[in-house]
Amino acid sequence: MSDQIDYSGMAALSICEALLLAMNDNKLLPEHEIVGVLRDAAATHENASGTEKEMEIHQAVGGLINTIIAGGNSVRRP
Repeated sequence: MSDQIDYSGMAALSICEALLLAMNDNKLLPEHEIVGVLRDAAATHENASGTEKEMEIHQAVGGLINTIIAGGNSVRRP
């Protein structure tokens, strides 16, 4: 079951990254809006509540999203 969850998460991340890149390439969303979407997603996880294990997962997800923002993977840069 955990392998299925890992594969699902990796697929979802790849699909979302491709969509964000396509939206920026086609000028549907500017870079600052895409980064805003990612920041909102990170904040949702950083401010989530739940059990200790759920909080650990949310913090890890928020951290991953912030790493994506910092790395600039969500937009193409010359």
